[in-house]
Amino acid sequence: MPELLEIEMYRRGASRLVGRTITSVEAPDDRYLKGVGPDAMAVAITGATVESLGRVGKLMLVETTVATVGLRFGMTGILVIDDEPVIAELEYSSKRLDPDWNRFTVHFADGGRMDMNDPRRLGSVELEPDLTKLGPDAWSVGVDELRSIFGRYKVVTKALLLNQKRLAGLGNLLVDELLWRTGISPVRLANEVTEGAIVALGEELNPMLDELYARGGSNFGDHFTERHNEGRCPKDASEMSHQTVGGRSTWWCRAHQL
Repeated sequence: MPELLEIEMYRRGASRLVGRTITSVEAPDDRYLKGVGPDAMAVAITGATVESLGRVGKLMLVETTVATVGLRFGMTGILVIDDEPVIAELEYSSKRLDPDWNRFTVHFADGGRMDMNDPRRLGSVELEPDLTKLGPDAWSVGVDELRSIFGRYKVVTKALLLNQKRLAGLGNLLVDELLWRTGISPVRLANEVTEGAIVALGEELNPMLDELYARGGSNFGDHFTERHNEGRCPKDASEMSHQTVGGRSTWWCRAHQL
């Protein structure tokens, strides 16, 4: 599933949308729209000009002169601008673009277009998304915010980091990588994580995101290739452990993640 790194790639790669005026909207799959119907969406943004592009966690924001449109990509959504995908290939999505998978299309006055192409319909489009339902963006938090988040919840650490209401943007791969780098077990209760471990999380999170963004995305972590049976920890060569944690497939090293 795209995580905040991939959504940030979409946001930066979609910069050519800024300054373009919307002339029409197509929403052939009205279930892809959340909280608004196709006609209401068209009325709301037709004639508007795209002013800027934003992001909170995994939610991309298209800010226009009259309203904000939120784009969620789920596992298989692909952003296509002027018939070219912004990200050439996603790990878990289709390797082809079928026009029948265009769930939401915006046409512009210059003849161009923006499509949400989603074979499995796992993404969505929302008008004026409620950002209060999301926690702080993971790329901007520091030790103090993490300390506040960890001290309040008696859930396993991985589940807390995956909860978008507490911290927005991290998905399965990034959480596993972060915990592996900082030596924290995914099954340790969040309110029992030590002060030193929280400081380590805060000091590692932003540099890790910067590094993996430069490498190409969430699936370029240091232990990504060892997420399989008989995989070995790149730190200490111990056998990687596998378990479902927080409802997600989880790989970690029991030797140094405590």
